[in-house]
Amino acid sequence: MARFSLPLPLAVCRAVTDWHELEHCSVEPKMDGWRLQVHTGAGRLWSRHGTDLTAAFSDLAALTRQVPDCVLDGELLAVLPEGTISFAKLQTRSGRGPRRGEQFTVHLAAFDVLAVGTTDWRPRPRQERRAELLHLLADAPPALRPLPSTTSLDTARLWVGALEGVEGLVGKPDRPYSAGLASGWLKWRRRHTSDAIVLGVSGRTAATQALVLGLPYRNDFRAVGVSLPLTRAVAGDLISRLRPSGLTEQRLPGTVGGLPGAAPVAYLPVIPDVVVEIEADQERPTEFGRFRHRPRVLRVRGDLRPQDLPQA
Repeated sequence: MARFSLPLPLAVCRAVTDWHELEHCSVEPKMDGWRLQVHTGAGRLWSRHGTDLTAAFSDLAALTRQVPDCVLDGELLAVLPEGTISFAKLQTRSGRGPRRGEQFTVHLAAFDVLAVGTTDWRPRPRQERRAELLHLLADAPPALRPLPSTTSLDTARLWVGALEGVEGLVGKPDRPYSAGLASGWLKWRRRHTSDAIVLGVSGRTAATQALVLGLPYRNDFRAVGVSLPLTRAVAGDLISRLRPSGLTEQRLPGTVGGLPGAAPVAYLPVIPDVVVEIEADQERPTEFGRFRHRPRVLRVRGDLRPQDLPQA
């Protein structure tokens, strides 16, 4: 693989809100895992941002050496004994590696071929790369599998909620593999609406103003996420409703407002008596007791009280 400086830059999806925009594409399930680049010949693994994950997932790295020498693009999944997929379990490997007795196995759901041997496959059409992917993984261990793919949008829509770990769909045109948004890949996530309590306000300007969201927890409240910046309409509706708690600026761990390792979130606490309706890609907060992606605040729920909401 001397011709390539690994890891290679990866394709990035553009988010869409309507799954019909994926029409005329090859469609794959969007899995709830970590983006992974694999060099099978060397048994090397990298994250989307180029972090070397080989030691942390050395068990999977060893399995990839059983595949012909190639560079694959895919998703790293943590699979529990009952077959469910847990994004949170991947984080337990961060900086550590496999541990005796852990209750999950790691899998690779591969969806593209970037190189085979010393040949760069990125200039080739997607359908040609797809055929090569199926060939390369035909005799691979069970933990190394290609993602399903279809040109039927109706078939793909049935995967969401039916296949374990599928949180949306990705549409890919039949063109060469390009890094970043030049790929033409489209990503649609299923959205859910629910309610949350406003615990505080973050952001220094109107354009960055967001809410710290919470749910009842025992006899108190637990922060479960930080919203996307507020729309002008929602912000205007909240002005007369939110009341400062009298506490000085507080900070939340980065895990509440984004992925582990994110910067702490500074916010001004408010009296927790306002409920808002939110839209998120999860029905309930899961990993680390929070929403993994920032929810969108849709409106104020003046008809609900904090005690009307379920426990976190």
